[in-house]
Amino acid sequence: MAPDKEYSHPDYTRVFYYRRPAKFFAQFEKHEFIVPHGLVGSLALALVKNPEELPNFSQYRQQTNHIREILVCNHGNVDVACSRFGYPIYKKLRSEYAAATDSNLRFWRCSHFGGHEFAPTLVDLPQGQYWGHLKPEILDLLVRRNGSVKELYPYYRGWGGLSFFEQIAEREIWMQEDWKWLEYHKAGQVLASDEINQEWADVRIDYTTADGNIRSAYQAKVEMKGSVMTAWKSGENPTLEEVKQYHVSSLVKLA
Repeated sequence: MAPDKEYSHPDYTRVFYYRRPAKFFAQFEKHEFIVPHGLVGSLALALVKNPEELPNFSQYRQQTNHIREILVCNHGNVDVACSRFGYPIYKKLRSEYAAATDSNLRFWRCSHFGGHEFAPTLVDLPQGQYWGHLKPEILDLLVRRNGSVKELYPYYRGWGGLSFFEQIAEREIWMQEDWKWLEYHKAGQVLASDEINQEWADVRIDYTTADGNIRSAYQAKVEMKGSVMTAWKSGENPTLEEVKQYHVSSLVKLA
C-alpha cells in the first residue's frame, strides 16, 4: 500500500491483518496495528506464526473495525493498465468519498492482488469483495450501496471467502437476495466437478443469519458457455490467450 499523508504517522508502519474467522462468515476479521518500523517483522511473525506474542503489541493496536478499507490497484510497474485506469478511480474515490464527514471509509493505492486483465480493479475490506472493469459512474453504488444491486453485476469479480466455481454461483445468488445477502454468514462447497477440463461444477452455498434464525442454501450448476481471447497483461506486445467463460445454468433455493 502506498502511504497517505493524511493517514500516516512518521516513523511508524501501518499493518493490516485479515483472517477468516470461521467456516461460516460474512466478512473477514480485521486487525490493525501502527508500529515503529523496527517492530514490523516481529509483529508479522506474531500474527502468522506466534499468536501468543500478540499481547506484546496491544499498545499499537488500532480500534478501527468500523472502518471500511478500499484498496485500488495502481501498480504500473507490473501492469500499465492498473495505473492508467486505476489511478483515476482511486483519485475519484479518495477525493469524493473519504471526506472528514465520513470516518468509516478509507481509500488506498496498492500494488497487485491479482487480475491485471480486470483493470481497473479494487478489493473492498473487510467484506472481501473483488471488483473489476470499474467505471466512474458505478462507484457511488459500490460505495454507498444505495440502489439496485443488479447494476453491479458486470463489475463483480467475486467474494474472497469462496473458491472459483463457488464465486460464480454466489454472484447469481446475490442478485436474487439483494443487499441483505452481504449480512448473511456463508460457506460454499463444490459437490462435483469436471476436474480434467474444468467445464462444469455442481456447487452448494449455505447461509445463515448471525443469530441463526434464518438458514437456507442454494444449489447451482456452473457450466462453460464459450471462451474469449484476452491478454493476461497489458503493455508492449501483449499475447492473447483463450480463456473459458462460465454461467450458472441452474440455480435452486433449497428449503
